[in-house]
Amino acid sequence: MLTGKQKKMLKGKAHSLKPVVQIGKNGLTAQVLEQISNALDRHELIKIKLIDFKDEKEEIASETEKSLKCDICGIIGNTIILFRQHKDPQKRKIKLSDEAGE
Repeated sequence: MLTGKQKKMLKGKAHSLKPVVQIGKNGLTAQVLEQISNALDRHELIKIKLIDFKDEKEEIASETEKSLKCDICGIIGNTIILFRQHKDPQKRKIKLSDEAGE
C-alpha cells in the first residue's frame, strides 16, 4: 500500500510517460490484464489509456489493482497510473522513500 507522499512522487514521475496499454471496445479482458502485468514487470510505473468504458474508469482501475496486485497512483482524465514494484530488488527501477522522509 502506497502512502500519499509516494503516490504524489509516482504521479510526478508518470507525467512524462506515454500510455503503454489502451483499453478499447472489448474492455478489461484477460489479454489486456496480461499486457498490463507484462508492462508492470518491465517498467514498474505505467499509464493505461481508456478509449472506451470511460464512465467505468474507477471500476476498471480497482479491478486491475486487485487482479494484478498493483497500486493505483492516480486517475487523470481517462488515464490510469499504476505502479507495482519489481519483486527482485536488483531489478527495481524506482526507489520509494519510506515514511521517515528519505
